[in-house]
Amino acid sequence: MARSAEALKRDWLSFLAHERRASPHTLTAYSHDLDCFLDFLAGHLGGAIAEESLAGLSVSDIRAFITARRRDGLGPRGIQRALAAIRSFFRHLARENVLDNPAARAVRTPRIVRSLPRPLSEQDAERTLAAAASHPVHWLAARDSALLTLLYGTGLRISEALSLKRGDVPFGETLSILGKGRKERVVPLLPVVREAVEHYVSLLPFAQAREAPLFVSRTGRPMSAREAQLLMQRLRGALGLSAKATPHALRHSFATHVLAGGGDLRAVQELLGHASLSTTQTYTRLETEQLMRIYAQAHPRGG
Repeated sequence: MARSAEALKRDWLSFLAHERRASPHTLTAYSHDLDCFLDFLAGHLGGAIAEESLAGLSVSDIRAFITARRRDGLGPRGIQRALAAIRSFFRHLARENVLDNPAARAVRTPRIVRSLPRPLSEQDAERTLAAAASHPVHWLAARDSALLTLLYGTGLRISEALSLKRGDVPFGETLSILGKGRKERVVPLLPVVREAVEHYVSLLPFAQAREAPLFVSRTGRPMSAREAQLLMQRLRGALGLSAKATPHALRHSFATHVLAGGGDLRAVQELLGHASLSTTQTYTRLETEQLMRIYAQAHPRGG
C-alpha cells in the first residue's frame, strides 16, 4: 500500500534526528520547509500527496513551488534552505528504495552573495575586553571578562562557550569542543584565557556540580545567549562601537586577526570548525579589501 507523504516525512525526520544527528534547529526548519512544499503540491496537483505524486514530480513543479515562495517574500537564503530540505527528503526516499526522482537535484540553487563578516579592530577588541570587567558586582565582572576573553581568544561560537561545564575547569592547554553537526574539534587555549576563566570560577558564589553550566546568570541559572548579547549591547554604548559589535563579532575578530598576523588558512578553518574552506576564505577577502582601501588612501596616486 502506498504511503502518504506525511508518513514518508516522519520517517525522513526520524532518520535525520537519529542517524544524521541533525540539530533541533535544523529539524524544525526542514520540517517547516517540507510542510510548505507538501501543502503547495496539494493545491498545485489538486489532491492528497503520496508516493505516486512524489514520483511523478517534474522540475517545473518544483520551480513553481520556488516561484510561489518568492511571491510570499522568501529570500535567496530561505529558498536555498527549502531546496536543501527537499533534496534531502528525496535522497532519503531513494536510499530507502521508496522512489527515485531526480527532479529536485536538477533545480538550480539561487546564488547567495556572502556578506563579509564585521570584525572589531584589534584596538576595539582590546577596549571591549577591558571594559567587560566594569560590572559593579565583582564576580559578574569576572564572568563577563572571562566569557569575552574566551570568545576572542578561541573563536568559539557563543553557543559553544555557553555549553561548557564547570567540570571543564581548570582548562588544560587545549579544549575539546562539540560544534555544529556534532563535530568535535580541539582548540588551543592561551594562558590569558585560562587565567580569566579560572579567576571567574574562583569568585563564583554558587556551589556547582561538575555537570553544571560554567557560565551562569546572577541568580545561578545557565547564562543565555541573550544575556551575552545584552552585555555586548551595553559595551557598544559605552565604547561607541558599531551595532555589528556582537558576541559573534568576537569570533570574526579572532579569525581576521589571526590571519592578519600570518596564521595559516587551513589551521584557522580547523580552529573555527568550518566544514568548507571557502567559508574561512571570506576572512582573507576581508583582509584584502581593507589592504586595498589603505593602499588607495596612502598612495600618492590613490586620490
